[in-house]
Amino acid sequence: MVIDLSVKELVSKTLSQLVRLRPRDDTLYVSQNHTVLATGRDGFVNQLSEHGLFVYETRVLSRYFYLIEGQRPQPVALSNVQQHSWLGYYIVLPPGNQGREGDEGNPAQHTVELRLSRFIGDGMHEDIDLTNFTQEKVAFTLELNIDADFADLSDLGNKREQTGIVKSDWRKMEGATELIFDYEAYHSYDHQGEIGTAHIHRAVTLRIENATTVPQYSNGRVIFRIELEPQGTWHACVNVVPRIDGRSMPPVYGCRSFSGTDNVRDRQRDLFLSDSTIFTTRTCGTLSNVVLGALEQAKRDLIALRLYDLDNSEQSWVMAAGLPAYVALFGRDTLTASWQASMLSTEMMNGTLAELARWQGKVVNDWRDEQPGKMLHEAHAGPAEMLNFNPRRRYYGSITTSGFYPVAVAELWHWTGDKELVRPLIEPARKALRWLDRYGDLDGDGFYEYQTRSTQGLKNQAWKDSGDGIVYEDGSQVDAPVATCEEQGFAYLAKLHLSEVLWWLNEKDEAKELYHQASELKKRFNDKFWMKEEGFFAMGLDSQKRQIRSIGSNPGHCLATGIVDESLVQQTSNRFIGDDLLTGWGIRTLSSNHPAYNPYSYHRGSVWPVEHGTFAIGFMRYGLLQLVEWVCRMQFEADSLFDFFRLPELFSGHQRDDDHPFPSLYPQANSPQAWSASTIFCFLQALLGLYPYAPLNLLLIDPHMPDWLPEITLTNLRVGKAIVTIRFYRTRTGKSSYKVLAKEGPLHIIRQASPWSLTSNFMERTTDLLTSLLPGIF
Repeated sequence: MVIDLSVKELVSKTLSQLVRLRPRDDTLYVSQNHTVLATGRDGFVNQLSEHGLFVYETRVLSRYFYLIEGQRPQPVALSNVQQHSWLGYYIVLPPGNQGREGDEGNPAQHTVELRLSRFIGDGMHEDIDLTNFTQEKVAFTLELNIDADFADLSDLGNKREQTGIVKSDWRKMEGATELIFDYEAYHSYDHQGEIGTAHIHRAVTLRIENATTVPQYSNGRVIFRIELEPQGTWHACVNVVPRIDGRSMPPVYGCRSFSGTDNVRDRQRDLFLSDSTIFTTRTCGTLSNVVLGALEQAKRDLIALRLYDLDNSEQSWVMAAGLPAYVALFGRDTLTASWQASMLSTEMMNGTLAELARWQGKVVNDWRDEQPGKMLHEAHAGPAEMLNFNPRRRYYGSITTSGFYPVAVAELWHWTGDKELVRPLIEPARKALRWLDRYGDLDGDGFYEYQTRSTQGLKNQAWKDSGDGIVYEDGSQVDAPVATCEEQGFAYLAKLHLSEVLWWLNEKDEAKELYHQASELKKRFNDKFWMKEEGFFAMGLDSQKRQIRSIGSNPGHCLATGIVDESLVQQTSNRFIGDDLLTGWGIRTLSSNHPAYNPYSYHRGSVWPVEHGTFAIGFMRYGLLQLVEWVCRMQFEADSLFDFFRLPELFSGHQRDDDHPFPSLYPQANSPQAWSASTIFCFLQALLGLYPYAPLNLLLIDPHMPDWLPEITLTNLRVGKAIVTIRFYRTRTGKSSYKVLAKEGPLHIIRQASPWSLTSNFMERTTDLLTSLLPGIF
């Protein structure tokens, strides 16, 4: 396959410009676990904004800003230090100081500095430091304006549903003062047979300690009266302690925490960063620095999103889906992110699979779209959810989670080969497949559809779950039930791979049956979903079993799962490089020729990084190496435009051309987003052709290093009980090779193309195999 690389000339031009994109540019975030501080660009939470300190999706502080002598201090440098820490410098002209001739009113010349140091986890700790950099004694008031409204995330910008009573109390005690906000609310509900009265009790305590002067309180204002000699300093600590339904969440950080801390959160984070795969490169002048930066940031973002209260063990854990809107457990998001990041570490996959098994559906509950065996879509703890204004406290409106759960179980098996680890996950996987067959096939035709039963349920419950994401070719909306193409692929792969695991566990009869079911589904799928005139697969089937003939990204997932018949792979793949799908930054969710196309929409023309990791793995599967390189390159070039080399949840589908030197942003995009971080590791896995099979102590590799990434070393790569360090590099002739630098434990490393490759012939495979055995490779 030859790909038109005419867009290549735009690359150096774009990457050499001053382009730097930041999602949600009006907000700064500091976060850890279930706590998120969202402030304006000035570092403050202002009244009537949508910012605040959020704990378990509850806004426990709705106003939080400082005044010096009644005036806002001027912010001069504000930034995260890590995701959970933040530092802000502010300056102000001392009251009464008019300055010298020529610099009147210039606080940089006559400065009182306010320095705020913030640390999140689980509450918030803030150091307040003032320094008088003038040559005169100064006196002024420092005022902290504060309030709490206990709003739910869904209340922001909307009519508030939950109403309760907020009480406040100011207390003085020896060595400290406290301001307490206390909130209680009740709600009686009757939803499709789920009846009752819910109650929540949430509070927050602002505890001021180590203050050089004792504060006073008046009408939402904590007031300090301060006098500073020249070069004099003043300090106070603010500890914000939320209490969520009886559970207190004191800060795990204390005074001067930038100087080094030793707490369980920091130890767990450092353990993950040191034990997981490490990436290094010695090349420059290429995209190597972007690749390395993206890999490192993705690694840190995943651990920054860890939900510590859901830990299965210290090295078995679950991450939130994304910041700021998805700081909660999401089924399909965590499954996707954990398998995509499996070359980094299997800790996330192990934790996610164990946690989701605990939430697996047990009864028929239409309000929550729950049925026995169905896997969770999302679980929230905000006031609206806990008071049962909506079903999202425990909601099952996704077909994807159930179809993909067995796939992730098999992936854990491939990386670990650990029967004792995988065996407890087999029954939840079985139940998920039983749910698919009993409840997911609504009309008994052998395809898997979705349709909500909840009065507040999601209309679309597949990969594209936005309400307008599934459209006919004329732009009109498709009504449920709908059988989308990618969900058939997930179900196929689930049955195929679980059959393999069951075979290893000596449950061969069931393994044979699942294999047979997968084979039959593949035949039916290719017969029913293929659009011969388009050379592509239909987006889905509607309630009348008519093809939804819209062109979008969905069939890329079908390639990755292997449900596409081999004879149709080339045509399907070629369709992705048409200008209507390929933007130059990525592949659109919907063709730009479609009447419903909108580059800003959630699923009708935007670009989602998470899909591209899956696409890269799919193209690698069939040996479509140019497509692998092209997809990876586009995404890394896009990555280079974003702050911290951090790909957001999604970005616009504008065509990359002279008029569009960078894409636009989706206004509500989460960043960091777990599966946008995890997709980075899929890009590298596809370029290196990594295929682990720990049950046989085997690692297959087939590297094809592009000129923009001529060398990279993986250290601490774990396959089964082995730990290996491998350097991959591009030779002067343009070929790719590798060298095993270190290996502990049993592992056979063999160079072989994917077993499904359409491009690798017998002689090439034989040459690669024999080369793997040469002494110089190790």
